[in-house]
Amino acid sequence: MKVGLLTREYPPDVYGGAGVHVDFLSRELRSLVDLAVHAWGADRVSETAPAHGHVPATATKGANPALSTLSVDLSMAAAVADRDLVHSHTWYANLAGHIAKLLYDIPHVVTTHSLEPLRPWKVEQLGGGYALSCWAEKTAIDNADAIIAVSHAMRSDIVRLYPEVHPDRVTVIPNGIDSQLYQPTDDRSAWAKHGIDPNRPTVLFVGRVTRQKGVAHLVRAAAGFRPDAQLVLCAGEPDTAELKAEFTGLVTELQANRDGVHWIPGMLPQNEIIQLLSGSTVFACPSVYEPQGIVNLEAMACETAVVASEVGGIPDVVINGSTGLLVPYDSADPRAFEAKFTEKVNELLDDPERTTGMGLAGRRRAIEEYGWDAIAARTLSVYNRAIDNRLGNR
Repeated sequence: MKVGLLTREYPPDVYGGAGVHVDFLSRELRSLVDLAVHAWGADRVSETAPAHGHVPATATKGANPALSTLSVDLSMAAAVADRDLVHSHTWYANLAGHIAKLLYDIPHVVTTHSLEPLRPWKVEQLGGGYALSCWAEKTAIDNADAIIAVSHAMRSDIVRLYPEVHPDRVTVIPNGIDSQLYQPTDDRSAWAKHGIDPNRPTVLFVGRVTRQKGVAHLVRAAAGFRPDAQLVLCAGEPDTAELKAEFTGLVTELQANRDGVHWIPGMLPQNEIIQLLSGSTVFACPSVYEPQGIVNLEAMACETAVVASEVGGIPDVVINGSTGLLVPYDSADPRAFEAKFTEKVNELLDDPERTTGMGLAGRRRAIEEYGWDAIAARTLSVYNRAIDNRLGNR
């Protein structure tokens, strides 16, 4: 079977959970199918992880970013004429898969890592392009031969938001984790590099500065963390200039009122993230929307207890009271959420024995439930069904 995997993110250009998913899924799929990866950016020349690169059309330079995305989709669609099936990830590549389906009469499989209608704050970033991103996603999902949801909550959202999709077309296959790569380490060189004290109780956040990730809620909540605890924010570039100014102001205010507040902008190398995860007391995930939250799996695999929002697919991963603590999120009362988040973080900071036990339970769960080899095998089953159904309908 010749498969075209279509994605925006691919190593070394990975900035979110979708990119991590595609990276590890493609490693396993290469031994199961004839795989061709098509990604944004330059060609990746590698024996183990090659990819065909696609860049926006020069005519879209300076235009709304959504137009650049559509131009990349056209380039990808033109490049997969030899494939038996295409598999797209996120709206950035969904339309490429849909066009390929129409052009070449081949099945299109969509993996939903998020849903545009549930991310209205993106209008701050895309303006009218947000309407285009919603249209591209809806068109692809409504017409896909098969849809993979990364959590049960995501599956419910798909069926609710896209009523033309029959539930039988949606299969739940979660993000996975490489527990050999993500495992506890005693190396603390990254802590020294970034000026972080490895001997203090530490609350860690890893993610983008975007409304979705709720990191502003975490900064407000941190004002009430135990005085001896430090906060480490591995937080990438904010989505917009306005959000950057807002977030910078919040962090600056927190730093003025307590010590041990570290903001590391940009995305750190994987080995440094693993070191920070391994040495932290609590991993904090304050997302207001999260289809699954692969970063929680990464923390669990490094034996770190998690405090996370009880939203989306997070409860599929973080078992409340066992591998971490969950905090209900109510958009109508964000300050109550922040206060409860503070309470749950302090609950774990105050009980090191319980926190250690949660970390150990989290790693066991990551190993037993989320191996990439099993996830790739389940994905291949979706491919086979999509091809069989298409052949049967001809």
